Amino acid sequence: MTTSYTIYYGTIVHSLSLQELEVLLNTVLVVDNTTGLIAHVEKDVEDLERYLADAQWSDVKVHRLGPEQFLMPGFVDTHAHAPQYMFAGSGMGHQLLKWLEVNVFPCESAFQDPEHAKTAYSKVIRRFLSNGTTTCSWFATIHLESCKVLVDTIEALGQRAYVGKVNMDQNSPSFYIETTERSLEDTRSFIEYTLSKSSLVTPVITPRFAITCSRRLMDGLGALAEEYKVPIQTHLCENHDEIKTTCEMFKESKDYTSVYDDHHLLNEQSYVAHCVHMTEDELEMLARRKTGVAHCANSNFSLHSGVCDVRRFLDKGIKVGLGTDVAGGFSPSMLDAVRSSFFASKTIKIMKQKEKYTYLSTPELFYLATLGGAEVLNLSDKIGNFKKSKSFDALWIDLEHGSVDLMGGENMHQKIEKFLFNGSDQNILNVYVQGKRVAGKKANDE
Repeated sequence: MTTSYTIYYGTIVHSLSLQELEVLLNTVLVVDNTTGLIAHVEKDVEDLERYLADAQWSDVKVHRLGPEQFLMPGFVDTHAHAPQYMFAGSGMGHQLLKWLEVNVFPCESAFQDPEHAKTAYSKVIRRFLSNGTTTCSWFATIHLESCKVLVDTIEALGQRAYVGKVNMDQNSPSFYIETTERSLEDTRSFIEYTLSKSSLVTPVITPRFAITCSRRLMDGLGALAEEYKVPIQTHLCENHDEIKTTCEMFKESKDYTSVYDDHHLLNEQSYVAHCVHMTEDELEMLARRKTGVAHCANSNFSLHSGVCDVRRFLDKGIKVGLGTDVAGGFSPSMLDAVRSSFFASKTIKIMKQKEKYTYLSTPELFYLATLGGAEVLNLSDKIGNFKKSKSFDALWIDLEHGSVDLMGGENMHQKIEKFLFNGSDQNILNVYVQGKRVAGKKANDE
């Protein structure tokens, strides 16, 4: 059978490393339509027609990007709560533990009804895709059937995702809690169900956080992660009261991070959200375990948890990506995650004005929102930039329309900054996952 290809011709922007943002002009990017993988990248092609004739592509469709358009990798959101999108943008008058009690647990308990889940999850996945999030790591709820609904919805709409059935068997309200045995049984069932589905969806072990998980539950979850070789996600050191409560509950552990380590939940496939208030010993443990961090700046501000100094992690070689953390973070947009991270970094710079401190640069922010997130999820061999043989997970950005005004004469670095800081979903014409268009403002053949 003859293989068909799609060719994109124009400007391509992607990260090669934390500080290296590559801009390729007049570039041909070839996608294998059968696999959705990048078959070839050729830069500095001045004459496209001659290139096509010389290459002798037999079955090919060509898309020419406009002068104010570019391709970039899809956003990777390393931390979001799918059910909480129901109240995103509201209910931020409390700090973490009270906020969970007042807003989160009542909202999530409603997902015991799979029909409610079908309606809600369709809205949230469509919204995230339209904002350019091609890959997302989701927390669901404790309810097995509704967790399956989330997996089915993601599969149908075409997002790449990690999905976790939440585990919580203690210190939770009577209307939203599970037994240890049921939690482990349902988690096993969820893992096996998800593994039987699309290769784009991966199950992830998801203890909510140590406060709501017994020692026996955490031990069991660690064993399941090892048995099925699946990732682990949870929360860590988000809020001072959370840290104090955790350390009082688990006195045998050296610190909060050690609680997870003592129960075999920290490894190279693990990633933890927030990490606002970390000791040097805890940072060193994450580095040794090669555990990633989901930086959720909007949520850290909105729930007044604190300001996370991401530079501490990066300087130790810890993997870092960005997370919207809906609904602690009020926006489903990774552009907001970029901007919130920028403000957090600038705030640290102000606080350390007498010290030599470097805030996050545009190339670093771009990296954290794309390739950095892929590193956290251990997907950088598949996504995150436009290297040959990676999946074509991409955004077609248009700066001629939407919320960005170009005045003329801007270089590409300035245009990228304008998109990151002035842009919106209105500037995202097309969203692709594994070579397939899954969202966007305009059909890709227009």
